[in-house]
Amino acid sequence: MCGICGKYNYAGSGPVTTEELKKMSDLLVHRGPDDEGFYTDGGIGLAMRRLSIIDLATGHQPISNEDGSIWIVFNGEIYNFQELHQKLVGKGHVFKTRSDTETIVHLYEEYGAAFAKELRGMFAVAIWDSRKKRLVLARDRVGKKPVFYSMNGTSFAFASELNALLAAGGVSREIDLRAVDAFLTLQYIPSPLSIFKSVKKLEPASVLTLENGKIFIEKYWDLPLGAQKLDLPLAEVKERLYSELLEATRIRMISEVPLGAFLSGGIDSSVVVALMAKSSAQPVKTFSIGFKEARFSELDFARQVAVMYGTKHTEFTVEANMAEVLEKLVRHYGEPYADPSALPSYFVSRETRKSVTVALNGDGGDEAFGGYLRYMAMKLDNSMRALPPAAKKLMLGFTRLLPQKAPYGLFWRAAKFMKASMLHDPARRYLSTVCFFGPDEKDGLFSPAFENALGGDIRYGERYITDLFRAAAGQDLMGKLSYVDFRSYLPECLMTKMDIASMANSLETRSPFLDQKVIEFAFRLPGNLKLKGLTGTKWILKETFKDMLPGRIYKRGKMGFGIPLGPWFRGELKDYWAGACLSDKALGRGYFNKGHLVRLWDEHQSGARDHGYKLWALLMLELWHKEFADDFKLG
Repeated sequence: MCGICGKYNYAGSGPVTTEELKKMSDLLVHRGPDDEGFYTDGGIGLAMRRLSIIDLATGHQPISNEDGSIWIVFNGEIYNFQELHQKLVGKGHVFKTRSDTETIVHLYEEYGAAFAKELRGMFAVAIWDSRKKRLVLARDRVGKKPVFYSMNGTSFAFASELNALLAAGGVSREIDLRAVDAFLTLQYIPSPLSIFKSVKKLEPASVLTLENGKIFIEKYWDLPLGAQKLDLPLAEVKERLYSELLEATRIRMISEVPLGAFLSGGIDSSVVVALMAKSSAQPVKTFSIGFKEARFSELDFARQVAVMYGTKHTEFTVEANMAEVLEKLVRHYGEPYADPSALPSYFVSRETRKSVTVALNGDGGDEAFGGYLRYMAMKLDNSMRALPPAAKKLMLGFTRLLPQKAPYGLFWRAAKFMKASMLHDPARRYLSTVCFFGPDEKDGLFSPAFENALGGDIRYGERYITDLFRAAAGQDLMGKLSYVDFRSYLPECLMTKMDIASMANSLETRSPFLDQKVIEFAFRLPGNLKLKGLTGTKWILKETFKDMLPGRIYKRGKMGFGIPLGPWFRGELKDYWAGACLSDKALGRGYFNKGHLVRLWDEHQSGARDHGYKLWALLMLELWHKEFADDFKLG
């Protein structure tokens, strides 16, 4: 696991120096505290920071092929590299290390830009082909490892984090207002957008080729939209699911440094810990995080799994005063990001790193097997479509009577989901369950100046989701929802969160549920094996592993990695938020109508409504401006 960066100056633009690269790579030291390396040759330069996991002795980067004509820097882990190594040796390739990095060099020699199709793992790769004067960037299938890049009239630069890219110089910091709008809708900025117009993010499952001053980007993988759903006996489905997840877990336990697991107490992380225990002769080290507010804490559930498998278990509690790290997180993310679980994810990574260097987690289980409550809400909506108009009108009226003061409460969820089911467009129904500021909730939020500046690009986030629903039009309901989340929420939000939270603490995280074989198998399962009836989420996953889980874990519903924002913004963070977001400087940026922000704040303080997530998004946007664009003022 590493941080990578590089720069390519076009002909006549001068050489790239090691000093330039070091300015970039020094900002990635947290991603790779163990080693650094540089390669320069005229107008090209590659650099890396290394977190040593495998091949500790000879895994130094950059690495070249036999004659030094091809060079690579690589961030990630390739789990099938030993198999690929043997295959390439059989084709006559000569290796000087036993690292997965060198395997990729020879794959490129053999297959060219199609090399990425052979890789099973998580990766961000940069390859320089000196013979063809070609730079190639590639990113893994689900976007676990990031790549930012920028191109101007004299050079092209890339990096694992935005901060390091900005250090390359020549990168304009003009804010992309579409990105601000998308952020407020989705809580993240979807690729290829970034917060700056001049910077792009390479999309997951993509290979970028820069040659003769031109960029060409190709997608090399997608979920199997055209494949038929599997029609197998239930026993065979369970057997194959167990086998695929067991293998995916085992290959992610290969490490030459201490290894453990995040244990939330949910189904997915509990399954991973169970499979790790089955595959290990030593007790698994597990790490959990909770809150003093009991309704947000899952520590009791995590303990049950830890006891069942005799793990070496560590717990940690997050309190509001730990929000002092917010500004540090903003610097690491480099652009506005508002998933509040970034905070506990950072703390659990920090505490875990004190004991291990690698941690497995349960990321991807919800998207692959239908674990989100919004999936069940959408399924319920399909049933409600058959109701007569009068019944629909009655139910919509009922939702207006339900109290909406507290997130995670039963009535709050019921009101939100039932309102979603009344909307006609599937994309808008989906958005209403995931947005901080949904389509209707933006009315009156933006200033006229901001809406005019956006022009025809207003509602970018909504169009982004709508396009994904169109792409999955031929799928059953679960297939559509899974596809949309695998192309949006999972890579752009969850993978970004985990990459930053873990790498900020020099911790590598691995996700068995995001193995490509597991993903492809799960996607081909019929939706009724994932969403059973109108109450059962992740049914096939629970059925397959029910004998390996405590009864309370098997029966419990989805909780999510939420934090008590509502109470915090009425208590410990009250003055902090007001001082940041209602200051003259913040209001003077010109994005928002002051009266609308004050109304949100007053409703929250009075307890009339719980706007905790909206307030969090607004706070993250302002903290980002203070760090990266403090003088920005619209117009």
